[in-house]
Amino acid sequence: MTFRIVQWTTGNIGVKSVHAIVENSQLELVGCYAWSPDKVGKDVGELCGIQPLGVLATDDVHALIALKPDCVVYNQMFADVDHLVRILEAGINVVTTTEFITGHRLGDGRDRVAKACEAGKSTIFGSGLNPGFIQLFAIVSAGLSDRIDRVYIEESFDTTIYNSPETEKIMGFGYPLDYPDLHAVTEEGSSIFREAVMLVADALGVELDDIRCEAKYAQATEDVSLPGDWVIAKGCVAGIDVSWKGYVGDRDVVEARAVWTKGQALDPVWEMGFGYKITVEGRPTIKTTLAFEPPPDFVAETIEEYILLGLTITAVPAITAIPAVVAADPGIATYNDLPLLLPRGVVNV
Repeated sequence: MTFRIVQWTTGNIGVKSVHAIVENSQLELVGCYAWSPDKVGKDVGELCGIQPLGVLATDDVHALIALKPDCVVYNQMFADVDHLVRILEAGINVVTTTEFITGHRLGDGRDRVAKACEAGKSTIFGSGLNPGFIQLFAIVSAGLSDRIDRVYIEESFDTTIYNSPETEKIMGFGYPLDYPDLHAVTEEGSSIFREAVMLVADALGVELDDIRCEAKYAQATEDVSLPGDWVIAKGCVAGIDVSWKGYVGDRDVVEARAVWTKGQALDPVWEMGFGYKITVEGRPTIKTTLAFEPPPDFVAETIEEYILLGLTITAVPAITAIPAVVAADPGIATYNDLPLLLPRGVVNV
């Protein structure tokens, strides 16, 4: 079976989604939404740095819905609930990387999305932008222990070369270290991690009493010049260590932690890894890591091409889920609701 796909935006993640759709023998790209007016009318392949595909980007939502695709791959930076409701009410399924795992971050918007799924008999699945798939990785690891005391998930990256100021300023990067509401900024900006903790707790069959956010910061010891004409001034936040913990009583049983830095000129200096680390404390304790590197034939002529390679692990889980989401019962689906996601149509033969 071939699934007809509409791609929603061609930003950092959207470009990689288009690459994955084109390479997958089970998928056919039939339309694309352009968020930026300057992309309207342009060939999607050319927008994404590959051969022309004969599909032109448009900002006409009605026209895209009229294509009656099986699924929309929704990679918009921040969710537009009105658009999601229109798509889902039309009976079109959605897979998204847009800070959506359980949907609770949308507040009242979650109820609107759920009702739209009911009306259109459609399904929405959030693989998560950051975090997302790594929680499934932790759940699989936890399945090896006959007693689980605590699940700990850590992500650590130097994001200096990543050109997305809009998604990082909301976390607290660039704020003065003495900004009085700095913790509140980070808590709001990283609140998708709350959904990540909820996902893992649900998989463990645990009802949490509380979920709390903790954060630590490092300041830049010199001005830091970043892509997007963004400069973090000396003395401002250039390192964030944020943890979301799910508690049963007074004990945390799930922790999702992220350590992000902008360069090495930090105070204090943090020792950190690169990638993902999972520890399932229990009997036995299970430790797993996830790292990635280019394939032997990879050649990057620009830093943007190298960044896109890393964004593959954000884009592809949503693409892989499409057949399962199309077949799923209507509603909001998570990794806990779907069957094993099989990487079909991508073997290089």
